[in-house]
Amino acid sequence: MLAGDRGLRGVDMQTISKFDGDGNFYVVVTTDDDSTISVFFNSNDSSRKIKIDNDYSSFTEIAKKVKLVWLTPHEDGLFTGPVSDRRSFFDRLTANFEPAHLGRLNRINKLMSERTAALKTSFDNTWLDVLDKQISATAIAISSSRIRYAGELNYFFETGAVSVNGFVENLLLKNTGTIAEQLYFEYLQQNRELINDKMLIEGTHKSDFGVFNKVLKLPVNITSMGQQKSILIDLILSHSKLLNIKTGISPIILLDEAVTFLDTTAKQNIFKQLDDCNAQIFITGIDKNIFADIPNALFVSCQNGSISNIV
Repeated sequence: MLAGDRGLRGVDMQTISKFDGDGNFYVVVTTDDDSTISVFFNSNDSSRKIKIDNDYSSFTEIAKKVKLVWLTPHEDGLFTGPVSDRRSFFDRLTANFEPAHLGRLNRINKLMSERTAALKTSFDNTWLDVLDKQISATAIAISSSRIRYAGELNYFFETGAVSVNGFVENLLLKNTGTIAEQLYFEYLQQNRELINDKMLIEGTHKSDFGVFNKVLKLPVNITSMGQQKSILIDLILSHSKLLNIKTGISPIILLDEAVTFLDTTAKQNIFKQLDDCNAQIFITGIDKNIFADIPNALFVSCQNGSISNIV
């Protein structure tokens, strides 16, 4: 509800509204700097409305004050699943530090669509040059943000290491930004044909992120589900430390069914790390017994969309 996109479930606002309610909802948040953020939705509206200290605002402004990080069961297969899911996950983390990052991703998708449309018609090379220059400049900005984020995260990521691999990222790692942009532009110029009516080119839309387990000395994707879950939580905690240091903001972390696949020792270790983390943390699950060893926690029970009691 506070995220600028559709959030962790990727659903529209009508779906978020309570089943037996009137279709409206609102959320009020008070931040560390005593700002009051209100997000509200009326069933007749097409989108949410935002106020910060009673003045209408935007999600871009919320992102400057509230940093959100979440893990759900959807991410359980992050390291072995589709590249697109992994790329989206890390791009969302990157955007915590550079809100413009998601805008650049949307922009390059639109430019790629325009390029495909131009190639399907009697295209004008002059117009394609304009598109390719915009694509190459945007791609370099996207790749720079990804590389910078991975490097900064690794400083705090004691149990693992993140790498980003892709055509544009590799150009950047071997050249200055200006040269890499020119090289990618020239590549686009040389690849202006369609194959089966599709544009098959390299770019930021094909990049992938890899994670290495430094303790086991293995790529995470070939380790057990429990080991993958443990390293994923470590990654999120490292991300939160980086957020707090770089922005001065204590993030809000949501961990849904976070300790699934973890043994008792691993759970206790995770709970200890969470207790030491400078963040507001929500951990959800359907079995309260799995939280038996968590320190300094407030337990609430939620049923039928309402918080009914402290347990």
